[in-house]
Amino acid sequence: MGSIVPTHAQAIGQVIAGIDLSALGRTPADKGKVCLLDFLSCAFEAIDLEWSRQARAVIGMGGEAHVIGAAKTASAADAAFVNAVAGHGLVREDMHAASISHHGVVVWPTLLALAERQRVTGSRLIEAAIIGYEVGCRIGRALFDAELARLFRPTGLVGPIGAAAGGAYLLALDQRQIASALALAANASGGLNQWPHSGGSDMYFHPGHAARSAVTAVLLAQQGAYGSRDIFEGEAGLFAAFARRPAPGAIALFPDGQADILNVYNKPAPACNFAQTACQAALRLAVDLPEGTMINAVHIRVPRAAAYYPGCDFTGPFERPLQAKMSIQFGVAAVLANRRIAESNYARLDDPEVLRLIEVSRLESSDELSAAFPAAQGAELELELANGRRPRISLADVTPATEAEIRFRFREASGAVLGARRAKVIEDFIDNIEKQPNAGRLAGLCAPTRNSAGPTGLT
Repeated sequence: MGSIVPTHAQAIGQVIAGIDLSALGRTPADKGKVCLLDFLSCAFEAIDLEWSRQARAVIGMGGEAHVIGAAKTASAADAAFVNAVAGHGLVREDMHAASISHHGVVVWPTLLALAERQRVTGSRLIEAAIIGYEVGCRIGRALFDAELARLFRPTGLVGPIGAAAGGAYLLALDQRQIASALALAANASGGLNQWPHSGGSDMYFHPGHAARSAVTAVLLAQQGAYGSRDIFEGEAGLFAAFARRPAPGAIALFPDGQADILNVYNKPAPACNFAQTACQAALRLAVDLPEGTMINAVHIRVPRAAAYYPGCDFTGPFERPLQAKMSIQFGVAAVLANRRIAESNYARLDDPEVLRLIEVSRLESSDELSAAFPAAQGAELELELANGRRPRISLADVTPATEAEIRFRFREASGAVLGARRAKVIEDFIDNIEKQPNAGRLAGLCAPTRNSAGPTGLT
């Protein structure tokens, strides 16, 4: 009798249960620390935004897990929900282009909440994050194309699965339990991409629902709940239901010893992933223009995936900031008008010069840039000036935020909420996380106390 071939969920469970990440070296763990700092910086900076306040308002009081920047605790699932919404609140979260997903805003809230429920070491937490990113990235690579991403939010579909994989490893579930956690999380996959057309706030809550579902899936599996083993390749499984095609023959983790977290980049601009490179190109041109230069036309070329993604090829009207953050034309026009890439670019949706530049902008997809995507995410920009000049720039790929920039953003944002002293304690904790005997302390450090130098009492 031949051996029984494991399903995708079972195969992933086997790999995770027996994995030794030491062969990957230190680079993935170092990347994970930077992504954790970046997630926290976004959550702290977005703490007073309306979607963050709304998320805090709907959860119950009291529990084992902390809410970032707030003087309240909640259940692990509720804390994961709130912290994920806040981490997504600036639209400046980390990005994995090949899966079109923001894995960090689901993975980190899930792991931080579970680490407060069950004591784990800091090294275990970082390893769990590497696994969470890996599973989410690899499944997302296999599942998504531009057509599917127009309809369903990639982060909402694969975010729960990757985070559940990381959470299952964190709590040392066995391979059967891991397979169940993956299946239960896949049942929570969701998130429609109507929000870019309508200007709705739905997007901000997608990772919140994903993180809450991931926590629940892991805890259910830990209690013995049995999930569908063929959840990925089954006749009504993830690939059949969403992609309308069969699942691939295998979904390999860490192929050739490569961790997909290393293909995640940290956004420099608080805007859609697909607007990043075009905004950087605009800044390169803008800083070289004499003050008062009249721009008659703007030509923007991007990969087809960028032009095709909902909300990216949008010229208004702009009723809500999220519409502007999704629009490549708005992002480029705001950079040209303000000569900087900053959150403040999206503060005035009725800026006359920005709106004028949008009117004279044309967005096109480029075959050359499309062929290079997703390995590279390039953009080309050409201006027609009133003096007859036509400055042009081509960027082969986005330039990620540097570690120094990420650390600066973290110190500014966390310091504004908790004070510089507590911000330093958190940063040191993360830098030395492999030596921490109790990773659950981290979320508590991110909540204000009477001794914090910054604002307290946020609910």
